[in-house]
Amino acid sequence: MHSANRYPTHSYLVHSSPANSYPAHASAHSSSAASAAHSPAASIDVENLTIAYHGKVALHGANLQLKAGSICGLVGMNGAGKSTLFKAIMGFVKPVTGRVLINGLPVRRVQKQNLVAYVPQAEEVDWNFPVSVYDVVMMGRYGYMNFLRIPSARDRQVVRESLEKLQIWELRDRQIGELSGGQKKRTFFARALAQQGTVLLLDEPFAGVDVKTEKAMIDLLLELRQQGHTILISTHDLASITTFCDQVVLINRTILAYGDTSEVFTQENLSRTFGGGLADLPFTKSRLARGSQEER
Repeated sequence: MHSANRYPTHSYLVHSSPANSYPAHASAHSSSAASAAHSPAASIDVENLTIAYHGKVALHGANLQLKAGSICGLVGMNGAGKSTLFKAIMGFVKPVTGRVLINGLPVRRVQKQNLVAYVPQAEEVDWNFPVSVYDVVMMGRYGYMNFLRIPSARDRQVVRESLEKLQIWELRDRQIGELSGGQKKRTFFARALAQQGTVLLLDEPFAGVDVKTEKAMIDLLLELRQQGHTILISTHDLASITTFCDQVVLINRTILAYGDTSEVFTQENLSRTFGGGLADLPFTKSRLARGSQEER
């Protein structure tokens, strides 16, 4: 266990800025992106990271090392800095101090390699934007196209495969605002798959989805880990953490601890993370276990 007391390439459909949101634009880097799709798994290093919005510190002095080819659960209260950490790793926000390295490279260089894919929270997306499910997933291929963004046969093949893996191929022509909560999550997960990065960041991907969808997504994450992907995922379903996460990061405005799940994910550390007892936390039985019992 490690204690820590001491915008961009492929973004989501729209960025969130303090005042508004607008369609994302991704730079095209065809040659470097093509090689990145076949890169080995990537490590994540966060060094003395401090992020502030309008002078208010959201994350301070954060230190983290995630090994390549693992699934890491990011655990903390609402407002603890989870989304801020994701955005810092993506390069969406500029640090006050510190830095983020992916495979030892600065974020700006990694952006050009199409290495990191991001699944945002639902509230960060403009669901009224006139775009179809297929078009959203195709955005994951922008880094492989030239400046005209004309999809190749390979791009269309990858998009179809990604939609089919998330079981939403039949929804491809639907406007994103018409989707259910689970369908929206699967759409952006499919876009991340289409990008073919080796690092996958998922911000509350299970929020608002049913148990069946959550299980399907976890099964796919386990498959991606077997393929060598490095995955950082935030979730409030604490009891499911031990079922699929190799590592855990505990965060509350700074990174309190990180390391192997068996060592870090303890009641003592969770009490520090959530500032008190665990009586009201979903720690004893996961939604997946409850769902399985209900089905029987």
